[in-house]
Amino acid sequence: MHTVWKGAISFGLVHVPVKMFTSTEDKDVHLRMIHKACGTPITNVRTCPHCEQEVGWDDLSKGYEYEKGSFVLFDENELDAIKPETSKTIQILDFVDLTEIDPIYFQKAYYLSPDQAGAGAYSLLLEAMRQSGKIGIAKVAIRSKSSLAAIRAVDNCICMETMHYPDEIRALSQVPNLPEESKVNDRELTMAKMLIEQLSAPFDPNKYTDDYRIALMDAIQRKIAGEGTDLVTAPAAERTNVIDLMAALQASLEASKAGANAAAAQPAAVEEAGDAVAKASGSNRTRGGTRIAKAAGAEASGPSPKPRAPRTRKKETTP
Repeated sequence: MHTVWKGAISFGLVHVPVKMFTSTEDKDVHLRMIHKACGTPITNVRTCPHCEQEVGWDDLSKGYEYEKGSFVLFDENELDAIKPETSKTIQILDFVDLTEIDPIYFQKAYYLSPDQAGAGAYSLLLEAMRQSGKIGIAKVAIRSKSSLAAIRAVDNCICMETMHYPDEIRALSQVPNLPEESKVNDRELTMAKMLIEQLSAPFDPNKYTDDYRIALMDAIQRKIAGEGTDLVTAPAAERTNVIDLMAALQASLEASKAGANAAAAQPAAVEEAGDAVAKASGSNRTRGGTRIAKAAGAEASGPSPKPRAPRTRKKETTP
């Protein structure tokens, strides 16, 4: 079972650490809304009718409509500050007889099991309620909702049933067309009581079944087995923000090939650059030879410049 709440039962000075589990499970057959044109399930989208756009969770706030169209807003910190102190404690206020409580008050049942080193105190409370025949009336807060609760022993387990507050129960006076006085025929009353006596039996919950759920599941299985036109397959959703392994591998191979081609092309580029340098140096040599030839021609046609006298180094004299 999945733990839905962790806290403690408190009565007097006794503190019983417990874990809470739901005692029932949803067996309803849930049918989804399907788009007939393509067979895709319809999703619920949070939209603002004024801005005409989808709204993310970060852009939402909780508000109470105190007048038509006017709201007072609360953030999470403000709501946490006013949560009841019983948010982690099942505080037993009184012990009463179960027969004193009308079943209309009961909401949802939970199982409580001992947590950590609370087995001793748990067994003590369980046995005390079993022998006294009493149940505890407590206050508890689950998912920010404060509720009354009945704490009672069920075999070897402590069970908690959330209860409505008195102001949540509608008065019988609001029910229309109720008879003010019961006027019945004595003979008819006698026959009705005899019929009740004939239908009376010990309560056995296993004899009662959900006929609609069984019939609906049978109809679903028949449609699946028949493979008729009522079977549709939703089109595959577009892959968004999901890494495609084959595409990633293909891109890696292409990048590797491109790198190899670039490395192979580098020596060829160096060779071409060398050829260009060689051509340029050859051209320079040609232009240099032309300048020498022109200078020789100029010497032949005109007087040659006077040669410079050689420099003589002065001899050092020893003292």
